[in-house]
Amino acid sequence: MLYDVLVLGGGPAGYTAALYCARAALKTAVVERFSAGGQIATTKQVDNYPGFPEGIGGLDLAVNMQQQAERFGAETLLEEVTQVSLNGSVKKLTTASGKTLESKAVILATGASPRSLGLPNENSLLGKGVSYCATCDGMFYRGKEVVVVGGGDTAAADTLFLTKICKKVTMIHRRDTLRAGKFYWESLKKADNLEFCWNSTVEKIEGNPVSGVVVKNKNTGEERQIPCSGVFIAVGNLPNTGLFENECELTNGKYLSAGEDTKTNLPGIFAAGDLRKKPLRQVVTAVSDGAVAAHMAEEYLTQTQEL
Repeated sequence: MLYDVLVLGGGPAGYTAALYCARAALKTAVVERFSAGGQIATTKQVDNYPGFPEGIGGLDLAVNMQQQAERFGAETLLEEVTQVSLNGSVKKLTTASGKTLESKAVILATGASPRSLGLPNENSLLGKGVSYCATCDGMFYRGKEVVVVGGGDTAAADTLFLTKICKKVTMIHRRDTLRAGKFYWESLKKADNLEFCWNSTVEKIEGNPVSGVVVKNKNTGEERQIPCSGVFIAVGNLPNTGLFENECELTNGKYLSAGEDTKTNLPGIFAAGDLRKKPLRQVVTAVSDGAVAAHMAEEYLTQTQEL
C-alpha cells in the first residue's frame, strides 16, 4: 500500500501531524515502535498545556491525541523502523518485522531523549524525584529543596524557574563556571535561595522517593551529601536521528536541519518536534511543528501532483 504520508514517531508532534494530514483527506499512518506519547507518556502530570485547567496525565494526553487522529482516519502501525530510504518520489521505511512501508511524503517526529547521568537507579526514580524537565515537573516541588545538574542554558533556565517556586535550589556543575549565557548568569546571581556546587559531579541519588544526592568534588575528591526532594538533570539531549544521518542534513549536535517550515534538505521529508533544532522543547511547540509539517506535506503533494 502506498500512503500519502507516513509519520515516524507517535509523540505529540507525530499525532498532531497525523491529525492534520488525515483531516486533509491524505492517506496517513503513524509508525511507532511502542505506544503513543513519546516522552510525554512518562510524565505524571502536564500542567502547562492549554485547555486543561486542572492539568492532565501525560499518558492520558497522549492517548487522546492518538484517538483524535484515528477518528479522522489516521492509522497507527506498531512497528520498529530499522532502515529508511528517503530519496526519490517514493519513500521507504523498512521495519524489524520485515515489512516495507511506502509513502509519497514522510514526517520525521522521532523526538529526542534526555542525556542521562548514567547512575544505576536514575531511570527507576523517574517520577519519584528525578526529572529531565523543570518546566514540566517543577510545580510538584513547590516549597521544597531541589538540585539542578548542569551548566548550560537549559540548566540555567531550569534553575531560574525553580528558584521562583522552591525553598532552595542547588546548582551542581562539573566546572567552575557556567556555560550558560551572560543573561542567565546575571539573573542567577540575584536569587537568594540559590547555592552553587562547583567542580562537582553527582555520584549517587539517595532514597526512593529521592531524599538527597551525594556529590564529589573533582579537585579534592571530597564527597558530601546534599538533601533534596528533586533532582533535575539538564546535561543535554540526544536527538533520535541515527536512522537518518546518512540521508538528511544534520546540525553539529545531530539535530535535523529544518527551519520553522519544517522542511529538511530532502524533498517531501519534514521534521517536527524535538529532533529539530529549536529554542524550546515543550508539548505545545511539538504540536505546532506537527501542524506546520502536515501543511507543508500537503503543499508538497499538491505541487508534485501538478507536475
